[in-house]
Amino acid sequence: MDVALKRLRWQCRRGMKELDLVLEHYLETRFSNSSQPEQQAFTALLGVEDDQLWRWLMGHEVPEQSEQLKLISVLQNRYSA
Repeated sequence: MDVALKRLRWQCRRGMKELDLVLEHYLETRFSNSSQPEQQAFTALLGVEDDQLWRWLMGHEVPEQSEQLKLISVLQNRYSA
């Protein structure tokens, strides 16, 4: 496995199990086939604090960067109940 992918997988491990599941599933199923801007947005998303990321995913707030907003939308649509 690629070192960068291993690093991303480690960064997907969060303090909140729900975030772990969403982020790890995205990494496993979509990341490698996504566009470069989407991959960059995902990498940047991993640097966001858990509570902020959770508010974005729950739709309580939205990210300012358009690529992150698109990615949050993908995560919300794909992984919502």
